[in-house]
Amino acid sequence: MNNDMDTRSKNTSELSGTAGANRESICLAGGCFWGTQHFLKQIDGVVATEAGYANSDEPDPTYREVCSGRTNAAEAVMVTYDTSRVGLDFILRLFFMTIDPTSVNRQGNDHGTQYRTGIYYTSPGQVEVIDSAVGRLAEEYDRPIAVEVMPLRNFYPAEDYHQDYLDKNPGGYCHIDPRLFEVARDSSRNAAHGAESSRWKRPSDDELRRRLTDIQYDVTQNNGTEPPFTNDYWNERREGIYVDVTTGEPLFASSDKFSAGCGWPSFSRPIPGASIVERSDHTHGMVRTEVRSYAGNAHLGHVFNDGPRASGGLRYCINSAALRFIPVEDMDALGYGDYLPYVK
Repeated sequence: MNNDMDTRSKNTSELSGTAGANRESICLAGGCFWGTQHFLKQIDGVVATEAGYANSDEPDPTYREVCSGRTNAAEAVMVTYDTSRVGLDFILRLFFMTIDPTSVNRQGNDHGTQYRTGIYYTSPGQVEVIDSAVGRLAEEYDRPIAVEVMPLRNFYPAEDYHQDYLDKNPGGYCHIDPRLFEVARDSSRNAAHGAESSRWKRPSDDELRRRLTDIQYDVTQNNGTEPPFTNDYWNERREGIYVDVTTGEPLFASSDKFSAGCGWPSFSRPIPGASIVERSDHTHGMVRTEVRSYAGNAHLGHVFNDGPRASGGLRYCINSAALRFIPVEDMDALGYGDYLPYVK
């Protein structure tokens, strides 16, 4: 733990007990800790979570004291993860899906300083990863990012009834869209998640500018939108897969493509194992769910709830400019043979 951490914190010995090779801890505040803990538990490589109160001005606060605002503590979750299985960057990307990062002291129906968002690091080595992740996040919003980034001074475990609350009370209050729990589980099944040696590497901005067309760059890097009905794949009917135009990462299969009449390629779901990132989008006076690629952090489009009911009810409305189509007959030769079962 950080040397500045308050040694009166209840779980100091517990954290030292989990320390060792390939183990690190990070403390994340994302509004009500019931849902935040349940979400973070779904990530493969997260080996322990604990709900509690971070950076309190008062020692060993109770829930009632924290709710009063006098302690200045944040409801948070201590996350211990195995660095050989998951990276901090991956955890943060998923965590950002659960919050409105521009909201000050409010998430969902909860408001107050205890519900602020924050990333509280436990070692200096985590700072560069956090700064990079928050920097990328800031590029996606036209309002200031309100996520507090600070060293963890102290952490006091919450009362027992708060721990694993949604496991014990499946119908309990949660400010996080329940679909995101499955997203965390599905994303974690991608063997490349969080690994620096991932096959799908994001190119430099200079390379992207050289390689992409103007519309491809505008869509993927500036959250642009191409015109409907005049793009490459809105009416594409061949079998194959659609990959991220910036990295080649597989995203969607033709077997999940359907005609939505909107003028853009529409899919009922991502290809199994694809690390699709979904985030709340409040731009242009609307509330939507944006879809981005994980490895490339490229803007793809949005997901809506008006898709075919028989296929889950979702419609992933994706810009052709964010995609590259790989016909089924070329998949094996281009290194996508493992994905053939999802096409045929």
